[in-house]
Parts: sequence; C-alpha cells; structure tokens
Amino acid sequence: MDLILWRHAEAVESGTELDDLERPLTSRGERQAARMAAWLNQHLPATTRVIVSPARRTQQTALALERKFRTLPALAPDASVTAVLEVARWPDAKEPVLVIGHQPTLGLVAAQLLSGAAQPWAVKKGAVWWLRSREREGEGQVVLVNVISPDQVRA
Repeated sequence: MDLILWRHAEAVESGTELDDLERPLTSRGERQAARMAAWLNQHLPATTRVIVSPARRTQQTALALERKFRTLPALAPDASVTAVLEVARWPDAKEPVLVIGHQPTLGLVAAQLLSGAAQPWAVKKGAVWWLRSREREGEGQVVLVNVISPDQVRA
C-alpha cells in the first residue's frame, strides 16, 4: 500500500480573527498547492483515494489537485496518529491513499511508520511524504519513496 501524506500549503497565520478551521491559504499557499498538485498528478495512480481534513486550508489544497476527494472529520487539525491510519486503512488498503492534513499529526504519522515511535518530525507546508508498505522475507517494512516540498517542484 502507498500512503501519501500532503501537508496543506501555507495558510493565514493562526491568532487572527478567524476560527482555526476557517483559515484560508495565502496567495503563496495557493501557488504551493498548484505546484504540488501538478507534481502529484504526474505521479499518482488514477485509483488513488484522496481523503481530506475539513479545515478550509486543506480543502483549498485538495481543490488544486482537481480530483474527487472525501472530507473526513477524523483528519481535523487535532487528529491522532491512530485516527489517520484507521481512515487510510493502513497497511491493508488495496489502493494508494493520499491524506491531506496538518502538522504535527502528519509528522507523527511518518515518524511512527518509519521509526516505530510517534516523534515530532517536521513536515514543511505544502510538502509530500510518500510511504509504501511492503513485505520482504515474511517481514512487513515501510519504505520512504519520496519527500518533496513545493520549492523543489518547478512551476
């Protein structure tokens, strides 16, 4: 199974008058989302299931992909590692799954899968971490396929 973690692009800072779930992308964030969406669309299989937090900034990030997606409250900014893995159906999903979510949750998910401990790993705004579950010699393994941020993608 492939699990692709995409942190929402740059959003208006917290602490504004807006509720956290209502914070939109900045104009820079819109450009980041468009660049990453173009890269993802070149690499994601057509069968990829896209699941998204209900926060406005993740919804806007998802819209840049121009694919169908499902909004799941379990992916809200305070989501747990367990909740993310459950809704992604890790490691048993038959199709690749793209999760568009938040920090620190996505960093914790990546750390848990790659190191066995939910550590506070940083995922840059707009970045993608692509993980793959596989079996080798009867043992389950997690492979880091790719890590890419918007500034590494050509416009």
